[in-house]
Amino acid sequence: MALGPESVNNYIIVIIFMFLGILVPIGGLTVARFLRPHHPTPEKRTTYESGNEPIGDSWVRFKVKYYLFALLFVLFDVEAIFLYPWAVVYDEIGLFALLEMLLFVFLLVTGLIYAWRKKVLEWK
Repeated sequence: MALGPESVNNYIIVIIFMFLGILVPIGGLTVARFLRPHHPTPEKRTTYESGNEPIGDSWVRFKVKYYLFALLFVLFDVEAIFLYPWAVVYDEIGLFALLEMLLFVFLLVTGLIYAWRKKVLEWK
C-alpha cells in the first residue's frame, strides 16, 4: 500500500506537532532557569508554615492503606471508561458483545467481593 502525498503531508504535520510539543516545554523551562533569580539562604530553605516555626521533620511517612483505595478507584474508573462506549453502540454490536461485557463486569465484581472478604475496604 503506497502512501499518497496527502498521507505523507499528514504524517509531517503530526511529526512537527510532536517536535513542538517536546521542544516548547523544554525551551520554556530552560529559559526560566537562566532568567530566574537564585539566591538560596538557610532562611529561604526552611519550611514555611504561615510564619510559625517548623516543629519536627518535614518528611512524614505516608500511610500505605491509601494506595488500596486508589487502586480500587482506578479499577472502577477504567470500568466506567470501558462501559460508556459499549453502552453507546449497544444496539449495533449484538449479543456476543453483551456476553463479553457481562463477563468483564463479573470479573470486576468478583475482585470487589474478594477485596471485601479480605477486609481491604475496612478503615482501621
